[in-house]
Amino acid sequence: MIKFDIITIFPEIFDSYFNESIIKRAQKRKLIKIKVHNLRDSTTDSHKTVDDRPYGGGAGMILKVDIIFKAVKKIIQSNKKINKKQRKIILLSAKGKKFDQKTAKRLSKLKQIIFISGRYEGVDERVAKYIADEEISIGDYVLTGGEIPAMVILDAVSRLVPGVIKEDSLKEESFSIDSKEYPQYTRPEIFKPKGNKRSWKVPKILLSGHHKKIKDWQKKHSKALEK
Repeated sequence: MIKFDIITIFPEIFDSYFNESIIKRAQKRKLIKIKVHNLRDSTTDSHKTVDDRPYGGGAGMILKVDIIFKAVKKIIQSNKKINKKQRKIILLSAKGKKFDQKTAKRLSKLKQIIFISGRYEGVDERVAKYIADEEISIGDYVLTGGEIPAMVILDAVSRLVPGVIKEDSLKEESFSIDSKEYPQYTRPEIFKPKGNKRSWKVPKILLSGHHKKIKDWQKKHSKALEK
């Protein structure tokens, strides 16, 4: 089982996604455990301040290192049975290493992943330098926060936990991701949208039942996935 801890200032964002489909079933079966932590709970002032102006000037506000440190420390102390080698603290950052399937496989071997969801204009650099084990980005673009990246990574990693997805499906996905992806079709065999002159048909070879010819067709029409 992997335990996912997510530090955020918007905990309600995760409610809908984590209570649906495969992720919900995986939690019920105790294959994964998810806990969302409100960063504001680690503050001590009456305004529950989690950010401040950047030194040297600049637009926006920066999430404070002391508040994040306190939140992470509390999570670690409440999970003393998990040693440091079994845990990763990940700062979700636009300047982090690009997330891919290889990274998902590596993370799926852990017992605990702690996500730090950045917000606003950024996070105090000391979080990346002294608290996080690594920084991860899900793409070359800027989001308003780390909540969506946390969902993406959690989903990708969870699917690799034994029992979450059927083994046959994982083997097929592994083939596709590690090599190439080919076109796939399902019923109806023939579909003609209203007003269209031509029907959209499934390639005849896929209906033949000839496994070798089908494999050859898939290989011919496959495209390498971007790593």
